[in-house]
Amino acid sequence: MGVPAVAQTRLSRAQWGVLILLVFSVFINYIDRGTLSVAAPAIRTELGFDPEQLGILLSSFFLTYALFQMPAGWLVDKYSVKWAYGAGFLIWTLATFFTGLTSGFGALLWLRLMLGFGESVAYPAYSTIIARTVPESQRGITNALIDAASKCGPALGTLIGGLVIASHGWRSLFIVLGLGGIVWLVPWMIWGPRAPKIETARVSEGPGLLDILRQRDAWGTFLGLFCGNYTWYFLLTWLPSYLVMERHFSLRLMSIAGSLPFFAIAISSLFGGWISDRMIARGSTPTRVRKTCAVGGLLGSISILPAAIVNDPVFCMALLLTASFSFGFLSSNLWAITQTLAGPEAAGKWTGWQNGFGNLAGITAPYVTGVIVKATGSFLLAFVAVAVVIVIGAFAFLVIVRDVTPIKWGRRPG
Repeated sequence: MGVPAVAQTRLSRAQWGVLILLVFSVFINYIDRGTLSVAAPAIRTELGFDPEQLGILLSSFFLTYALFQMPAGWLVDKYSVKWAYGAGFLIWTLATFFTGLTSGFGALLWLRLMLGFGESVAYPAYSTIIARTVPESQRGITNALIDAASKCGPALGTLIGGLVIASHGWRSLFIVLGLGGIVWLVPWMIWGPRAPKIETARVSEGPGLLDILRQRDAWGTFLGLFCGNYTWYFLLTWLPSYLVMERHFSLRLMSIAGSLPFFAIAISSLFGGWISDRMIARGSTPTRVRKTCAVGGLLGSISILPAAIVNDPVFCMALLLTASFSFGFLSSNLWAITQTLAGPEAAGKWTGWQNGFGNLAGITAPYVTGVIVKATGSFLLAFVAVAVVIVIGAFAFLVIVRDVTPIKWGRRPG
């Protein structure tokens, strides 16, 4: 990976090796964070939690996940990405394992907080590696592969996890995932990014926090990610329970139907990343391509609202799949926008702050949904809230974010 990103037109073998490891890691990442959602109906039955308590457990992960994004962004910009990410991975994997051995609300809450702490380093690490080593014309598909893995994780986690829970109980799922995840650390320690491939490509200290926060574009990406994440985390945390509680799907049917929206996002994310790179390579500007995918993807996701209104469960699933497929065009391009704007000097710090702000939605969406369901006995107003947030997110990417071009940090004072 010694060739500067700006001089490359395709990924080298070493870059592909690191990218494959990252793709597998984010796949594991999202299985681990989403498994509680799949297990929620069984946990609720066994431990007697009400919807508000489930909302607290589902939200708690994002408290530490969002809070530690900023330190994680600073950490990967200044120190070794390999060791910082490896340590975080180990922490979240152990938290997953011990969840399967725990019964009390307090202990489950603590382990969810530790899971968020460990996973907080993931996206700053991904973004730093991509911004330093991947050319603009390859960032769509690179981010799309990582994003597709983040959607296949919940998809297979819902599909296989639901079947495992139905046959062997929810505890066995967490224990197996925790033990299996540790296997990934072996190739990461051997082939993960290290000098001179990535680490010697580290640039100077770059802009500080205030330099980033002065950027109007930064606030546009912060708000845009918050809105996109509100939609994503609503699906990730409450879709299984919605299908069981309101659509009256069996656990096995929920496992199959609940996985389909995540597969739809993964497929469209790959397509959106590929087509956006092709358009840029043929002469379209990153501004036009990336913003069109972000705004169009969000607006198309509004079809999630009528999914909650129709009576026919098949029509409901069709609308959920339509919304999910559209959402993939946003998710494959939003980090490419950030990486281009921030550049290698600030990708880690910018990503940390953006992901910290954006993942406040992970606290908000699960908890607000739980409160709404408990108060009204229905998911309808929760779906309305998602639709309103989607419109705000489209505004952020369309109006607040301006040109998707690298910010010239050296020309700014301080």
